[in-house]
Amino acid sequence: MTGHRPPSEDSSTDVVRWAAFSCVLVPVVLVCYGTSLAGAAGTALGLAAVTAVCRILLRQSERGAAQLRAKERAPRRGRHHRSGTGAHRGGRHTGGNTPVG
Repeated sequence: MTGHRPPSEDSSTDVVRWAAFSCVLVPVVLVCYGTSLAGAAGTALGLAAVTAVCRILLRQSERGAAQLRAKERAPRRGRHHRSGTGAHRGGRHTGGNTPVG
């Protein structure tokens, strides 16, 4: 397979391509079946507007998913996700550092 893309890019690009294809095909079919040119042009404009909005929403969704994946991969730090051996845990310290006297 030459030109293979990641699955997420494949699906979004393919959806936009099929939508653009339908923006051209549907008005042609409407004219062939007797619809006026003005009606077919209005349909083409409507389909193009819907396609543009869907493309924008799809891109936003992909960016949000990428950010979510990046957050999941990032190392977690905080109260319950400390790295290290636990040398700074709360509680009593027993042993060598008590003053004598």
